[in-house]
Amino acid sequence: MDFSRQELIDILKDDSRNDWLFELADRVRLENVGDEVHLRGLIEFSNICKCQCNYCGLRSSNKTIDRYRIEPDDIIFYAKKAVDMGYKTVVLQSGEDDFYSREVMCEVIKGIKELDCALTLSIGERSFEDYKAFKECGADRYLIRIETTDRELYKKMHPNMDFENRVRCLKDLKNLGYEVGTGCLVGLPGQTIESLADDILFFKEIGADMVGIGPFIPHPQTPLKDCENGSFTLALKVMALTRILLKNVNIPATTAMETLNPNGRIIALQSGANVVMPNVTTKEFRAKYEIYPNKICINEEPSQCRNCIEGKIKSISRTISKGYGFRSNS
Repeated sequence: MDFSRQELIDILKDDSRNDWLFELADRVRLENVGDEVHLRGLIEFSNICKCQCNYCGLRSSNKTIDRYRIEPDDIIFYAKKAVDMGYKTVVLQSGEDDFYSREVMCEVIKGIKELDCALTLSIGERSFEDYKAFKECGADRYLIRIETTDRELYKKMHPNMDFENRVRCLKDLKNLGYEVGTGCLVGLPGQTIESLADDILFFKEIGADMVGIGPFIPHPQTPLKDCENGSFTLALKVMALTRILLKNVNIPATTAMETLNPNGRIIALQSGANVVMPNVTTKEFRAKYEIYPNKICINEEPSQCRNCIEGKIKSISRTISKGYGFRSNS
């Protein structure tokens, strides 16, 4: 099934068809990627960031945050712990922190790839040469969310950043053979339903392999602190439509959804999602990686997170994948 831009807009605006939409997305998910849920072990290794994104608590001008940086050898140690817990994919995520140069990241990547796991990087905008080096060292996937394809809104949300460079990054990654992940925030101030429809079409146009979608949640130390939360339901609808249009991509049930709804990740898994990314960073760092406030599970140890989400997945008769979680070829 395919939808035109106008059909996407109409569906996003009409809440009377939500049950039909979520059931259709769940069916498309089952037909294209099956009942397995892929678990990715997330390591948030630095909350230092040179960017000034107006929605993000890690923005460089936030002086209230307790900054940290995990040493390269310790990142590999965390990855080993994740693999020992049964994760077949490790995700390295950080602010845009120049300490982790090409050379440093290559050593980390090589160390992790010796552990027999897939590796996803989520470390922001880099040069083509950096991306090429990371791929040659063994990185499998790269996640860099576009956040919005509305150029004017992008400019307002990302001071000193360039929309065209963001797209360049995605194209470079695709050309280098990565599995490419992107995604958007739903509910940014000034965002329109039309632009959300364009976001979904953009994911399809660039051939995204992974798409992460979450509601905007205002952080008290950002210019958007007084804005309202994005809508859980609207974020779920964008996610469901992404599943229907892109069919066999990997779509995470994001933690931001569970921050707004206690059952958010399970609802997402029943509305098109097939990936969950439990945090494997220890408690001493979790609360400090505060992109948005009231993040779930910040006081849990990695093993607790794993057991909790595994129980939830089994409660809806889904199974944990034992594979590396690459995009399905169906």
